[in-house]
Amino acid sequence: MLSRLVITELPLIGLKRITRQPLGDHRGFLVRLFCAQELAAAGWVKPVSQINHTHTAKRGTVRGVHYQTPPHAEQKLVSCIRGEVWDVAVDLRPDSTTFLQWHAEKLTAENGQSLLIPEGFAHGFQALTDHAELIYCHSTAYSAECEAGIRPTDPMLLIDWPLPIQDLSSRDSRHPLLNDRFPGVAP
Repeated sequence: MLSRLVITELPLIGLKRITRQPLGDHRGFLVRLFCAQELAAAGWVKPVSQINHTHTAKRGTVRGVHYQTPPHAEQKLVSCIRGEVWDVAVDLRPDSTTFLQWHAEKLTAENGQSLLIPEGFAHGFQALTDHAELIYCHSTAYSAECEAGIRPTDPMLLIDWPLPIQDLSSRDSRHPLLNDRFPGVAP
C-alpha cells in the first residue's frame, strides 16, 4: 500500500508529526486526513470517537492548554485546514522522562502537517493568522467532568508563544498554575 501519511518522531516521547502526502493534478488534489491503518504505526489504535472543527478569527489568539483526565484521556490528531497556527503539546505523564516539557509545531493549510498527541498530554495553540481553522480527530468523546487545563502563561512551562497573546478566554486565563505538587496525568 502506498503511504499517504509520513510519521516523524518528535522530542517528546509518543508525540508525532504526521505529514500528509497529497495526490493531485491540474484539477486539484486529494489529501488523506486520517487513516487508521497507517496511524496504527504511530500508536493510534482506538476508533475516532469525535471530530471537531474550530475557527479562530483573530491572529494572536491562544486556545488551551487543555486535556482530559482518565477515564476520558484522549489522543488527538490536529490538522490545520486554513491559515497557520503554533500548535503546542505538553507532556503531563508523571512517569515520562519528558514530564512537563512542551513541543510546538507550525501547522499550516499548506505544509500538510498534523500533530498526533498521545493520551496524557495537554494541547493548545496560537493563531498566527486571522481566520485559522483546525480539524481535530479525538479518540474519546468530550467529557465535561474530565475536562482540565493549564494556564497558557504558566511560569513552570514557559511556553514560547511566537506572538503577544491577543485574546484568551476567561476560562483559559483561570486555569490553575502548576506547582511542585502537580501529580501529572496518567493515561
